[in-house]
Order: sequence, then structure tokens, then C-alpha cells
Amino acid sequence: MSGMVSRVMSAAKKYTMVDYGFFKFLMISIGILLGVYFNEAMKSILWLVWLVFIVSAAWMIWQIYRYTR
Repeated sequence: MSGMVSRVMSAAKKYTMVDYGFFKFLMISIGILLGVYFNEAMKSILWLVWLVFIVSAAWMIWQIYRYTR
């Protein structure tokens, strides 16, 4: 487990400003997703929030994969 953590930490040292931007979108969108499920009025934009979350998560997974190769 500590080997995986050290690999991810070394990948994080190589992140660019764009990578951190996508990471922030990932964190914001997961927070909005949690909020949307608890608020009936916001369910109309649920598809948009999911789209932002999926794109941000895919970007971060790709960057971690790319930097740890």
C-alpha cells in the first residue's frame, strides 16, 4: 500500500496547473453530486454534474497513469 501511495505522490509532483484545475473540478463536482441527491430542485441538472465529474475523473486517472509509467 505504501508503494502505491509513493507512486501517486511522485506523480502529483509532475502535475501542471491544468491537472490541478481538473482535480479541483473533480472535487467540486463530487460535492455537488452529493448535494444534488439531497435537493429535489437541482435534479434537473444532474446529467451535467455527472458529465463534469466523469470528465474530471477520467482526466485525473489518465494523468496518474501517464506519470507513473
